[in-house]
Amino acid sequence: MEEVAVIGAGQSQFSRNCGVSIRELCFEAFKEAMQGLDITTKDIDASITCSAPEYDKQRTPSGLISEYLGLTPSPAFYVESVCSGSTTGLRVAYSLIKAGLNKTVAVIGFQKMSEISSRDAAERMGRGGDIIWEAPFGITMPAGYAMYAQAHIDTYGTTEEQLAKIRVKNASYGAKNPKANYRKELTLQECVTSEPVARPLKKFDCCANADGASCVILARADIAKRVTKIPIWVIGLGSATDTMTMSGRKSLTGLRCAQEAARQAYEMAGVKPQDIDVAEVHDCFTIAELMAYEDLGFATAGQGTRLVDEKQTYIGGKIPVNVDGGLLSKGHPIGATGGSQIRTLVRQLRGEATEAQVKDPEIALSHNIGGVGQYANVTILRR
Repeated sequence: MEEVAVIGAGQSQFSRNCGVSIRELCFEAFKEAMQGLDITTKDIDASITCSAPEYDKQRTPSGLISEYLGLTPSPAFYVESVCSGSTTGLRVAYSLIKAGLNKTVAVIGFQKMSEISSRDAAERMGRGGDIIWEAPFGITMPAGYAMYAQAHIDTYGTTEEQLAKIRVKNASYGAKNPKANYRKELTLQECVTSEPVARPLKKFDCCANADGASCVILARADIAKRVTKIPIWVIGLGSATDTMTMSGRKSLTGLRCAQEAARQAYEMAGVKPQDIDVAEVHDCFTIAELMAYEDLGFATAGQGTRLVDEKQTYIGGKIPVNVDGGLLSKGHPIGATGGSQIRTLVRQLRGEATEAQVKDPEIALSHNIGGVGQYANVTILRR
């Protein structure tokens, strides 16, 4: 299994308004990813840039970013699967290395969402779904996930308070994360009584738009062992896609694409859900994290709330989840989100997450969703 490794991972500060260009954002993440590596930019023989289009004026950003980071003339590719873009990029980078086409590949995800208004951002996100049969009728991201939340409540008796407990957990860890946009602890009362956004979801059930960038550098095994002290091996990859329309989904209490991606990743890695020591899941909304517990096999369908009530997803619990604050606290710069998850897991596996370190983790999992459950990537890493 020791064939492709993550040798470096970095991210910029996530913020509501970064005040810099996308190339500068990406440089901040790339600079951190290169720290401690015995390589130069000339050793990176391909780059993959990931973002959601239409948030900034720059078309074909891959060439721009490659030039600014000093990676030319190596090939620069552009990959897009909305919110799961940078883990799709990781999958492509892994494939390029496995195919023998490249030896070391940088995956750079970014989004500068402050370029447009919140109203325009919501409209663009809505167009991530079917623009004929759904988006014009109000299936924005909050509305879509509100449908999941209501379905979970109606089917399993889940309560709004249990959803709020997820935000309380993530806020407690986000307060410790110097790169997070929202660094403030929240009480259960504050979460439960916050303003409604799309019932039953309230303000603190929802993540915020953000500016940010991430960078993950992958390398062939022989190079990884030579240039870094602790390579983090990619041992499992799963990817799946569901229908664009929510009306085509078989269930609204879980994401079929996430279940299938998890099955593939576990099979490739030769591990089971109980073998995962720490996880990063796509908590764009509190209901998304709850569904992830069940889709990934950490709990059976309808029983994810037991993990919440028993605090089993805190450090010291059965399966620590989003101990960097998750999207709910970090913010959600679309193209950068998956890479940020990988960075957190790399730091955990290397024992470098001093602000919120899980004890001696060996196997970690990233669950990265695109759109309102259209795309799913599950990545499993091992120290």
